[in-house]
Amino acid sequence: MRHEETTYHIYAKDKCLYWNLNQEDFDEKWELLQVMVGLLKTDYTERDLSYIKLAPKIGVGGPGKVIVKAPMWEEDSYWHIHSNQV
Repeated sequence: MRHEETTYHIYAKDKCLYWNLNQEDFDEKWELLQVMVGLLKTDYTERDLSYIKLAPKIGVGGPGKVIVKAPMWEEDSYWHIHSNQV
């Protein structure tokens, strides 16, 4: 992954399931997780799923800037993040 790409971290409650995903991997995993919690008997619901979207890294190995920050149940679930991050 190039450091100028936007990346995503996906959470279930307070547990990070996937980190540093590019857009394509994020789209695939986000859709799969939403289907899984809807169909399988788990301790999670769709409201427990969230993510953060990070701007490209600042320099090599530098921190990413959080682009979006809001509880996932307030708007379209595709564009929400984990509210306890950052």
